[in-house]
Amino acid sequence: MRVLISDNFSADSLGILSDTAGINVDYRPGIDSKNLLQAIGDVDALLVRGGTAVTAELIEAATNLKIIARAGIGIENIDMDAANKHGIVVTNTPTGSTTTIAEHAIAMILSLARMIPQAHISVRQGQWNSTNFIGTEISGKTLGVIGGGKIGRKVIEYARGLHMQVNLYDPYLSEEIIKRLGASKVPLETLLQTSDFISVHVPLNNETEQFLNAETFAKIKPGCRLINCALGGLINEKDMVEALKNGILAGAALDTFSTEPPMPNNPLLALKNVIYTPHMRASTIDAQKNVTVQAAKQVVNFLTTGIVRNALNVPSVNSNLLDTLRPYITLGENMGAFLAQQLEEKPFDSIAIEYSGTITQNSTEPVTSAVLKGLLTPILGPRINYVNAPHIIRERGITVTETRRNLAAGFSNMIKLTIVGEQGCRSVEGAMFNNQDCRIVGVDGYAIEATPAGHILVVKNNDRPGVIAVLGALMAEENINIAMMNLSRSKIKGTAMSLLRVDQKISAETMKKLRQQDNVISAIQIELPEQLNC
Repeated sequence: MRVLISDNFSADSLGILSDTAGINVDYRPGIDSKNLLQAIGDVDALLVRGGTAVTAELIEAATNLKIIARAGIGIENIDMDAANKHGIVVTNTPTGSTTTIAEHAIAMILSLARMIPQAHISVRQGQWNSTNFIGTEISGKTLGVIGGGKIGRKVIEYARGLHMQVNLYDPYLSEEIIKRLGASKVPLETLLQTSDFISVHVPLNNETEQFLNAETFAKIKPGCRLINCALGGLINEKDMVEALKNGILAGAALDTFSTEPPMPNNPLLALKNVIYTPHMRASTIDAQKNVTVQAAKQVVNFLTTGIVRNALNVPSVNSNLLDTLRPYITLGENMGAFLAQQLEEKPFDSIAIEYSGTITQNSTEPVTSAVLKGLLTPILGPRINYVNAPHIIRERGITVTETRRNLAAGFSNMIKLTIVGEQGCRSVEGAMFNNQDCRIVGVDGYAIEATPAGHILVVKNNDRPGVIAVLGALMAEENINIAMMNLSRSKIKGTAMSLLRVDQKISAETMKKLRQQDNVISAIQIELPEQLNC
């Protein structure tokens, strides 16, 4: 088996690979794209860091490639669609740099508070005037942490050790979990109004893109200092410049920009109350060694045993079992995404997963991972994968229970998901027909069937004449074609539910009109992948 390494890897990681019988290592750090394209043909595994662009063209040329291992967290240099299309497993090393990144955030807080970079430059220029650099203590000050994932939690731990008070904004973490971290759970507005320092640790998605902007800066405590060691797109840089100039922000420490490297004319670079580092949050000897060793071990495990670990595009499972479970994995993930969107961003406390029938003949752990990934992705964005979904669920104090039944009433197999949260109890049931036809067969107790793909409109209404006509008229008004429609009701003149699969997304205006109709109790638009890989 041939393993190609195209970026710098530690000696320890190279030893793990070369000491494994049957693995031939081709170590070519810094190889250019042309030569990489020629070398990839018969490679079984490709190990990379951030320096190699794993393009669709490269994947197409890799006729024997089975796994791509990324030493690090980010996978922005890998064409995931192409990897999925060709059935290539992609892994990363999600825990190798957590400590390093959190330490860098703390170092930025201290550097910002005491103006260390500015003082360093002053001394290098032959000056010796400490009164130009009057800083502030951090002991007793309030740190606002936005995002309570692994890195955010580690930052809280370190900040508490420095005797800081910590407020945490993370709407999907329970108050009990946050208390155990030594922080206080607060709304975002409270965090903005009370923090002396704010450190950002959230993913970049539709919800968080430029969420720190003129509107949020207007609510911030005057004199606050902002630290971003996460991602540049989280902050509106133009608005941040204004907040720094007018004194709302006393300073900022940035490890990342919206465009990297920043353009020379970026106004942030001209401000004396801002310090910068070149996206070096994970740049320590320890982290670099850890991530390469983890990636090497993943490749060895996969090539020698068929077991996938830390896979981003498939659950971690033996490759033979994966082929059997793949249809159920797809069904479970789409059911999870369906149910999460039904909640309309309301938090939930528990999820019960019930497996019935033939599916129980195999391990259902990979399907559970897929369900949890489907549940979290609409809430937390594309950073959620099969690896981190179970961990994030546990971190957030959400209870997961599984039950298995030998028989599934009316079906050869069935998966039922039930969530309890602020919206009460919600459920969805799914079944597999002929081992390849995924279907939803029940929603909130209504026996109703639909293919879990594409644009789905879920309408609950009083069972009265004319409701279906209203639905049809509103869709026709927006020139939206109805591809599928299924109906169910609890009893005559009780309540009813409709599932409509439509050809395109319904506008917010039309959804508003629909919700205002007589007898319509609720209307929710669900967005699922167009294609099912069952």
